[in-house]
Amino acid sequence: MAFWQRKSCKTRCNSSVWRVLSGIIAGLMLILPIGSAYANSSLMVSAVVVDPLSGVALNGFDAISYFTEDEPQMGSADFELYWNGVPWYFSSEGNLEIFSKAPYVYAPVYGGHGAMSMARGFMSDGNPLIYKVLDKRLYLFYSFSNREAFDLSDKLARLNGIRNWQNLRSGQD
Repeated sequence: MAFWQRKSCKTRCNSSVWRVLSGIIAGLMLILPIGSAYANSSLMVSAVVVDPLSGVALNGFDAISYFTEDEPQMGSADFELYWNGVPWYFSSEGNLEIFSKAPYVYAPVYGGHGAMSMARGFMSDGNPLIYKVLDKRLYLFYSFSNREAFDLSDKLARLNGIRNWQNLRSGQD
C-alpha cells in the first residue's frame, strides 16, 4: 500500500479526503514527464542515456558496430567497459579496445539524447534502433519522424543541438 493510500493517520482523517488525494497524486504521476525533461531543467541532465532496467549505455548495443556493420550489433557483458560513469557493452574485445581509445568519436552525440529533440530545445531519450551516422558521428532519435525532421535541415539541427546541449551541460537556461 502506498503512502497516499493509508487509511489512518495521527489526526482523524476522512477516508474520502484520502481518496481525493490519492486520485490527485495518481493523476499527477500520469501527466508528469518521467522519461524526459525540458531543456531548462538542468537537474535532470545526464551525460549518457542508459537503459532504465539494466543501466547500460545504448541499451547494450555495441557502439562500434554502428560504424562497421549494416545494423547495430548487441554487445555482451563479457566485453564491458565503464566510461563516463556507465557500462558499455561490445560484441568483441577488438571493438572494446577501439572504443576505449576514442570514446568521444564513437559514443552517440548528446550522450544518446534525441538529436532532433535537442535541436528543438528539449530532451528525450534516443532510441538506439532509430539512428543516423552523419559525418562520422552517431545520432540517436526518439522516433522515426524526429529523424525525418532532422534530415530536412541537419546542419541547422546540429548547430541548435550543440548550443542547447552546451547550455544544458553548463546549467544555463
